[in-house]
Formats: sequence, structure tokens, C-alpha cells
Amino acid sequence: MIYVVIFLFSVFISSVSQIILKKSAGKQYANPFMEYLNPRVIGAYGIFFISSFLTMYAYKGVPLSFGVLLEAMGYIYIPVLSYIFLREKITKTKILGAFLIILGICCYALL
Repeated sequence: MIYVVIFLFSVFISSVSQIILKKSAGKQYANPFMEYLNPRVIGAYGIFFISSFLTMYAYKGVPLSFGVLLEAMGYIYIPVLSYIFLREKITKTKILGAFLIILGICCYALL
């Protein structure tokens, strides 16, 4: 069970990292190098790096077919975090799209 929690945490912090990158992309920088070398971008990629190691560690106790299902939680985390931090609307189309993606992943993983 602890490996599942670690896996879900890994997916969550990866989603947070994506939100940080999106917020950073919306800013204007005086220098083109600062678009890639600012603290937000470096921090976000650092979080991705940590997330990758947590995912690899979690696979010690999570079967590969179940890991794919847990990774699909990102399709739930991202719209919720986007709504909270980026003030993006959660539309019916986004909900339907996320549902279809998760349904497809579940069907593929269970077959």
C-alpha cells in the first residue's frame, strides 16, 4: 500500500510541476535565456526529476499494469490544479476528454 501512496504522490508532484511550467510560460523575460534558466523552470524540472525517481521506486511494489492506471490520475490532478492556480474553467468537454482517456487506459490495462 505504501508504494501506491508514493506513486500517487509522484503523479501529484509531477502535475504541480506542469502547473509551475505553465505559469512560467505566461511571463515575459528580458533575456531569451531567462525563459529557461529562471527559478520557476529550474525548480519545476527539479520536481520532475524527483517525481521520476519516486515513480521508479514505487514500481518496486506496484505491478506495471497497475502503475499505468495510477499514472492516469494526472488527468484528474491537472484540471483541478489548473482551476485552482490558473483560473482555467473545467468544461464538460475537458471532463469528457479526461474520462475517455482514463477509460481507454483502464480498458487497455485490464485486457
